Amino acid sequence: MKVTVERAQLLKSLGHVHRVVERRNTIPILGNVLVRADNAKLSLKATDLDLEVTETLAAETATAGSTTVPAHMFYDIVRKLPDGSQIVLEADGDRAVLAIRAGRSRFTLQTLPENDFPDLAAGDMSHSFSLAAKDVKRLIDRTQFAISTEETRYYLNGIYLHAAGTAKAATLRGVATDGHRLAQLDLVQPKGAEGMPGVIVPRKTVGEVQRLIEDTDAEMTIELSQAKIRFTIGNVVLTSKLIDGTFPDYGRVIPQGNDKELVVDKKDFENAVDRVSTISSERGRAVKLSLSAGKLVLSVTNPDSGSATEELEVEYASDALDIGFNSRYLLDIAAQIEGEVATLRLADPGSPTLVQDRDDKSALYVLMPMRV
Repeated sequence: MKVTVERAQLLKSLGHVHRVVERRNTIPILGNVLVRADNAKLSLKATDLDLEVTETLAAETATAGSTTVPAHMFYDIVRKLPDGSQIVLEADGDRAVLAIRAGRSRFTLQTLPENDFPDLAAGDMSHSFSLAAKDVKRLIDRTQFAISTEETRYYLNGIYLHAAGTAKAATLRGVATDGHRLAQLDLVQPKGAEGMPGVIVPRKTVGEVQRLIEDTDAEMTIELSQAKIRFTIGNVVLTSKLIDGTFPDYGRVIPQGNDKELVVDKKDFENAVDRVSTISSERGRAVKLSLSAGKLVLSVTNPDSGSATEELEVEYASDALDIGFNSRYLLDIAAQIEGEVATLRLADPGSPTLVQDRDDKSALYVLMPMRV
């Protein structure tokens, strides 16, 4: 194999694929990236057996061929080479090394045979549809924070993607929950998504897809089956296994009868929660919301360090109510509200609260209260 490629392009592509590779591997080949040169193209592929990323870039191919090299070391070498340089990659079938040349720099890397490299063959995908990359990014951005990190409840370690809504207003819905809070976002259902199976996209995959979206004006193609999902954007193809589990009936925890409506300026509310929570303990993090007509008092009491209160003018006309929340969770949800005004629908101190952007109902958030 002999191929010449522009450094900036190779660095960008390696940046996308090398992230999938775990730093510590019991199987040596999984620490490598597969490099394949053919037909004026260079393709790079990396996998951790659950997730596979392939990217193709233009190159001058003198001799076609393929090999595998340590992913993180290859990336570091290319990163340190001079900007604007042309990189020559050369592998001789008889010796198990890849030579990397750029200007006066020369490196050789140990290789492993391509035959040992695993292929995450996707099989047949039952559904395929296209979405604007900015919509996929928005769906991830608005729900990702609520993904559970508890390994025991593995079926909550991802975003549940499924067809929802009514026949008149069909949606593609993403939902994430960790049992304390829930985030849900609806997009207009794209052609091809009707009747798709509900799938749980793993947290690592979600993070990689988010990082791959550099051009929000691009189109992204999503293909899926019961066991796998594939995202294609530009020259990058990401294939992933899905979480094999049943996502809980999240509709049961979305409150329907919360009759107390609180309307707040999102920025003022976020800043006030942030200020009073400075006092809260790492363990407790509880902030108390005391509501009365037109007024909200936020307070935190920490026996070890002191107390804090702040008063806000709000729109609230129901009965007085005291309710407590984890300040970190409140701030996470406030950060997702895209508009200037947030609406909180409350019931009582022990029931979940519904939070939405007043002017955009495509996203909703549910937060469980804390005892204060």
